[in-house]
Amino acid sequence: MDNLTKEQRHKNMKNIKSKDTKIEVILRKELWHRGYRYRKNYNELPGKPDIVLTKQKIVIFCDSEFFHGKDWEVLKPRLEKGNNANYWLKKIERNITRDQEINQQLNFLGWTVVRFWGKEILNNTDECIKVIEETIFESTCNSLEEDWDGN
Repeated sequence: MDNLTKEQRHKNMKNIKSKDTKIEVILRKELWHRGYRYRKNYNELPGKPDIVLTKQKIVIFCDSEFFHGKDWEVLKPRLEKGNNANYWLKKIERNITRDQEINQQLNFLGWTVVRFWGKEILNNTDECIKVIEETIFESTCNSLEEDWDGN
């Protein structure tokens, strides 16, 4: 039930960015404002995380609801009825699987993974920052504990 022409749909899809999206910029600006320094789109790690706090070994992904399959049980039946259903089902299911694989790889390498949905960032930026700060605190405590146990 696409109301757009093929050309209009192509133009829309072509303009979807993979980095420096609105949700990434909002979260990064707030982190910077609070004094946190980070790397963006860090290609030295699996998945090329959107934001990386290297000192604390924390990676942050800002995921759009559609492309990363939020509420997949609800979205999937809607896509099955739409245009190009097989393409979208395969694409989004692969994205979900890849996200899980990347989480496992990063955890195995000793990194903590934090993922936020776009609407979480847009509607509750302060809560997202609070989650990040709690993760930083836990990471720092764990690091101190490991140092303490090592001596």
